Amino acid sequence: MVPVQNCEVGMLIGYNCPQALAPRDTITGQDDEPFAIKTDLGWTIVGYDDSSSNLINNLIGVLLRYREHPEAIMCDIEKMFHQFQVNKDDRDYLRFLWWEGGDLGNEPKEYRMKVHLFGAASSPGCANYGLKHLASQHENEFPSAAVFIKRNFYVDDGLKSTETEDEARKLVVEARELCARGGMRLHKFVSNSRAVIEDIPSDERSAGVKDVNLKKNDLPMERALGIKWCVESDMFHFHIETKDQTPTRRGILSTVASIYDPLGFLAPFVLIGKGVLQEMCHNGVSWDDPLPDDLRPRWEKWKNDLLNLKQIQIPGCYKPNDFGKVIAVELHHFSDASTRGYGQCSYLRFIGEDKAHCTLVSGKARVAHIKVVTIPRLELTAAVVSVQMSHMLKKELELVIDREYFWTDSQVVLGYILQ
Repeated sequence: MVPVQNCEVGMLIGYNCPQALAPRDTITGQDDEPFAIKTDLGWTIVGYDDSSSNLINNLIGVLLRYREHPEAIMCDIEKMFHQFQVNKDDRDYLRFLWWEGGDLGNEPKEYRMKVHLFGAASSPGCANYGLKHLASQHENEFPSAAVFIKRNFYVDDGLKSTETEDEARKLVVEARELCARGGMRLHKFVSNSRAVIEDIPSDERSAGVKDVNLKKNDLPMERALGIKWCVESDMFHFHIETKDQTPTRRGILSTVASIYDPLGFLAPFVLIGKGVLQEMCHNGVSWDDPLPDDLRPRWEKWKNDLLNLKQIQIPGCYKPNDFGKVIAVELHHFSDASTRGYGQCSYLRFIGEDKAHCTLVSGKARVAHIKVVTIPRLELTAAVVSVQMSHMLKKELELVIDREYFWTDSQVVLGYILQ
């Protein structure tokens, strides 16, 4: 940061007149498109000016690719936002007041940031643009590392899996060197392979494995983009720690929303909690009103079952380490519906020379509309969700899908599709 000189003139139209910025009209588009707001001072555009150029990788996509191979690697870029400077013409947008010595009795001084800061809406996009630009500059020298940085980073967290330990070792070396070319430090490395960890300097490892005796002790529990990952067993775990919330609409929303499950492994369970919340909203229950007696048994049972989620373990890699040669890969989607909700789940099926293996990839569940909708209509909606999931998986996965199947037990849905 640098101080703003007293002689500099700064002006923000409407700064001292908030009512002039109150929206009078709004024009919106798709969720990822910018929107326009009309104020007394005129129209203003809010959002990205080019919605097609989202520079941040899809979090779900990074997790999906992370599970493709057995040798997993996870790392982090140290103080990533601070590694990229803000254009001089744009620094005035990052002005702030600073009280020297923390004494609020003194006259504050005005500063502006020279680098991107944590919390600014623009920082992730700008930093990821710079990171991918760096990878493009050196992709001829470090092809694997360049792909890793471009495709398998979510903001400053990198997750990647390789087929062999040698590939993982090489990737770590190349990725560190590539980032160093741009003045960035790649650190907090962790891997489910002890051999890979041993090749990484101790001060570049994550805190959980830095002091671990790799020959005697088990590898610790880490978080892979928020999901609990047991490095030793290469399993995803779910241990939900909820505060003792008052059973009101506000407290129930907080509890249901606290379950972090981006890949939808717990979708059928979460659907029940969402159903209770939906009925409260439909019945006009206010935010701090107590839970109605007719919903209390369902809620208490669901809340008690939260403790059982720790029994669920999902393999980190799609296929076992000893599976052998893969002859073909199939993608299977199952969809169904009831009066309470509809959903789907997707599986990968690996076919080997003398065996096959199936694994859950992702799932999605939604509560049914509160208005009466026929079961066939909901089943058709679930089938549409399966198709949407198919498009996303084929876009994000780097596996070659040889065959794809969509499954439903509804003859009516099949009739709709055939027509």
